[in-house]
Amino acid sequence: MKRNFLTFILSFICLLSFAQAKVDKKLVYQTMHKVADWQLSHFEGQVNAGSQYKNSHALWSWTNGAMYLGMLDWAKLSKEEVYFDFLKSVGEKQAYTPGPSLFHADDICVSQLYLELFARYKDSAMIKPTLKRMNFVLANRTYGDLDFTRKGNSARWSWCDALFMAPPAYARATRITGNSKYLDFMNEEYKVTYDTLFDKSQRLFYRDTRYKTQKEANGEKIFWGRGNGWVVAGLCMIIDNMPENQPARLKYIKLYREMMERVAGLQDKNGFWHSSLLDLKSYPMPETSCSGFFTYSLAWGINRGFLPAKKYKPIALKAWKALNSAVHPDGKVGWVQPIGADPKSVTFDMTEVYGVGAFLMAGCQMYNLK
Repeated sequence: MKRNFLTFILSFICLLSFAQAKVDKKLVYQTMHKVADWQLSHFEGQVNAGSQYKNSHALWSWTNGAMYLGMLDWAKLSKEEVYFDFLKSVGEKQAYTPGPSLFHADDICVSQLYLELFARYKDSAMIKPTLKRMNFVLANRTYGDLDFTRKGNSARWSWCDALFMAPPAYARATRITGNSKYLDFMNEEYKVTYDTLFDKSQRLFYRDTRYKTQKEANGEKIFWGRGNGWVVAGLCMIIDNMPENQPARLKYIKLYREMMERVAGLQDKNGFWHSSLLDLKSYPMPETSCSGFFTYSLAWGINRGFLPAKKYKPIALKAWKALNSAVHPDGKVGWVQPIGADPKSVTFDMTEVYGVGAFLMAGCQMYNLK
């Protein structure tokens, strides 16, 4: 009994000191600078893994879209025009046009960059194609179910990744244009995805309907790390871009808090999360794209006052320390799972643009951590 009490006191003291710890802003800044510069120098030659780089992503692709958002956060923090110039060049090369699929959530992700560039530069050419696309979708809505085995399922948000790609774009469109129709559409479609893919007992999202009946090797349900990372990071951006008097905003905040409490409890002893959230034996290696999005979401919640710092700051600090261990000496972010839809093994040499985006998003929130 005495030993248990002493252990409790020591643990409490460690937790308290960790909660009071301050972020080394200079080091955070330097690390982000190195990561951002590595990505710019390798942008035209990005691949999923390995040391050989080949151009494998279209400028409008969702993969790059996630990276652009991290680079945009970094550009705002650093105030260095070279990063804004890079992002503007992407838009100019694409004529600020979304991806080719009219309804696919992935193809509207890049529009989040265009909308934010318009907010900065006030050039209407930057958002005309995006608003045209959104208006077309609203005027030609589809109402099929979200069964992922059904042909044409991608016309709606039938996979959890989509909740990062599309909903924040519609929320940003309402914030920038003042037209609530984009937000109304987002709220209605988000609810359908939530009702279909959210597991209330686990407080996590299935990647899509196929995984609702599948199990990991250890018998647990399959909850993909990055898939849930997409969701919580998307929630942060949705909440940031919604009017505070929007009734639905409280529902998103509630969902965010539920998920972050669950996610925080799944952090490993080193500060990482894994490609499978519930089967670390099968996937013992860390995974930085989900870890990056979770770290971003934790720090964002503390900074916005949605999460108590006393409880969550130690978790965020531990996560950021872990993420830094994934950065190669030259600034390459390793341990990033390649493109996929479910847990897969990862190596330290694997990288991807969305992993960099998640890292930069996390770093900017950590830099401002309260």
